[in-house]
Amino acid sequence: MDDNAEQQPLTAAPAYPAAQLAKAFTTALTHEDPATRRRAEERGQRWRAVLSGMAAGRLRVGSRTPVAGLPAWVTPEVLRGGFATGTASAGGPLQPYESEAARSFGVPAERRALFAHCLTEAGLAWLWARLDDGHYEVGVPEEAALLTVAWLVRHGATDGALDLAAELEPFADRLRFLPRPADGPAPDPTAAVHRNTVSDAVDTLVRRRPNAAVETQREALAVWQPFGDELLAHWLETAGNGRVLELAPDTEWLARGAALLARYRQLAAEHTHCTKHRDPKQNLGILRGALEETVAGRPLDARRLGLLRHAAQSMVRRRGLPGSAPHTALRGQQARQAALPSHHALAQLLLRRLAELPQDTGITEVPPLLTPVTEQEERETGLPTGAEVPPVIRRVVEAALSAPIGTLVERGVVPSAEVLAELVPQLVAATTARAYDDGTLRALMAANHRAFGNRRSLLLLNLERQVRVEELPWVRAVAGHRSAVIGKPGQDGALTVLRQLGELAVQAFPGTILPNPLVRELGVLARQCDLGAPFVEELAADIFMDTFSPKFLTAARIAGELLGGTLYERYYGIDYAAIRNLAITETGTALTRSSRPRTSPGFARLCAERAGGTSSGSWSVAANGTVIEQAQILTTHNLATLVHRVEITPQPGFADLAHRCFATVCRLTARVQGNPRPLPTIKDAAYAWRQMLFHLSLCPADEQRRFLTGLAEETARHPAHVATRLSPALAGLALTVEGGAFDTDGTADGGRARRFLGWSRTGHWMR
Repeated sequence: MDDNAEQQPLTAAPAYPAAQLAKAFTTALTHEDPATRRRAEERGQRWRAVLSGMAAGRLRVGSRTPVAGLPAWVTPEVLRGGFATGTASAGGPLQPYESEAARSFGVPAERRALFAHCLTEAGLAWLWARLDDGHYEVGVPEEAALLTVAWLVRHGATDGALDLAAELEPFADRLRFLPRPADGPAPDPTAAVHRNTVSDAVDTLVRRRPNAAVETQREALAVWQPFGDELLAHWLETAGNGRVLELAPDTEWLARGAALLARYRQLAAEHTHCTKHRDPKQNLGILRGALEETVAGRPLDARRLGLLRHAAQSMVRRRGLPGSAPHTALRGQQARQAALPSHHALAQLLLRRLAELPQDTGITEVPPLLTPVTEQEERETGLPTGAEVPPVIRRVVEAALSAPIGTLVERGVVPSAEVLAELVPQLVAATTARAYDDGTLRALMAANHRAFGNRRSLLLLNLERQVRVEELPWVRAVAGHRSAVIGKPGQDGALTVLRQLGELAVQAFPGTILPNPLVRELGVLARQCDLGAPFVEELAADIFMDTFSPKFLTAARIAGELLGGTLYERYYGIDYAAIRNLAITETGTALTRSSRPRTSPGFARLCAERAGGTSSGSWSVAANGTVIEQAQILTTHNLATLVHRVEITPQPGFADLAHRCFATVCRLTARVQGNPRPLPTIKDAAYAWRQMLFHLSLCPADEQRRFLTGLAEETARHPAHVATRLSPALAGLALTVEGGAFDTDGTADGGRARRFLGWSRTGHWMR
């Protein structure tokens, strides 16, 4: 292939959205839950919009400007897989707060009228008041635009304000540029962040319904078994020689029996969970039916009399006579169990407690909310004093904890790198906003970045990159008001936060590659502190373009600076000196330039060769995956950049991280057994293995040998097949640690030792 040849830009095929539409259609027709059917129907409508937009040419899926007529900075509505629907997230009908603002301004309830009013003296004064008191929110980045105009006007940058207003004006009738009202300023995320708000916890608890099975059991223990005991005791009064109805019932007995039947009808009307008492073949049903016949004056036939006596005998035989010590102890235990408050009732108690807190923030003090039921609460709710909040309810409240991000990781509120990536924008927003000297502008840009962090990534082809926050017109308009000192080493700036986040991610989740949303946020910080080292995303094998941007070669060169001559280089058969020379050559001759984005053809060729040949003429997802994996191996997928350039020092050290990576490898390998689709799991295990190799390579040689001796102990904690499956990989690791090398096909010792890779074109040996 000619690396410099011009190609027609690729576009996405409609097969994926068509499949998603079919899936949503099926769910909307067949799911038993009405709410799920409704959501599926709405999802199907959005997928229909994608397909119709693609067919009509209104959507160019794969482009960073997928919606015709909308510039790249407009936040698009994006569905799973990165498909834009054609709708702007800041578009749609007027929001209630916009209608209220129009009423208070005395202008028509139209976005263009709101936009025009905000450029008047009265409108600017209203915006300045919002900037000063901080009582606003930015849900989508566009809602920061008019506040930025107002800030520029107040600070004498009239030309910048006019230019920004002119750029926004063509979209004033379609997009909401007005900020949302809020009760107060946003909390400082550098002190604490939260995964869920109090409102989120309330919504989760509100959706919690009583457990039908538990309520049925509770009713059986509290209502029907005691009533059955009363019926049994009543019948036993007629027993002579141990046989029920041996003695004839008298008038008083019949009257009390009628009262029992009347109470039964009342209980049956009030307690409807348990229906076992209605079954005429069950003991309670037999006793009740016989009593109804007897009270009505109808003699029992031989069959019914036999059933009655058998039921009474079996009940006594199983639990003892009512009132006896064993029977009383059993019923007491069951009564205590039935008296325990239900999870649903305790959830209602937690709702009362949460109602007293601000709803739009996290919870700073969780323990007071999880104390046992107090005497005052017993008087108000009927719940017993001292009742404990069950773990399932505790977890809902704990998930809204507001604390430093490291604390959330430590307490398990952040259980994965993916969840960590959801929280990082809050911290990055505050950090990058420190570049602005003015406090009101700093708060505005932090709110804008938080909203931008929620922008979903587009499916991009032809090496196009996602829109960056710096490209938003209102961010560009205030770029000149940034300080030049942020991020310098030793200062409390972007580099410090970048180092903290890098250490946290590597320490907490050593066996997981950095997810793309987290990589993007780290990239923002790296640009802020002018690190000069790129962060590279994980590429999708199904849309891989057979080439890489230049930053991949730069990242590989950084890895070589750290890992040259180490176990990592030997294990994967890398020539980092050659990569350094390739980087120098491509930089000196200017990387490929055309109307398309820049590429690194040399790095692409190297990855293809290491994957087993050139990619030309052999396109497949598996083939693409093998090439992408080689790029991850060469670059270490950001680990070398974090250690070598950001200078993270994860604790308690690299040997510990290597051990924890291997535990992840074993845990994932255990899931291969009986797995109908094992390849994604094998891929993740190989990625964890690669991260293990990286950390182990930064340990001294004697530490590496001690690591080998401890692997058997770890594998013994897992099913036996784990050691069997990993045996070739473990042999290959031992070979390399002792100075050996693999053959060109990645095996050694007649195939008994293998290099552990995640992707294969011909079927993976671990299967």
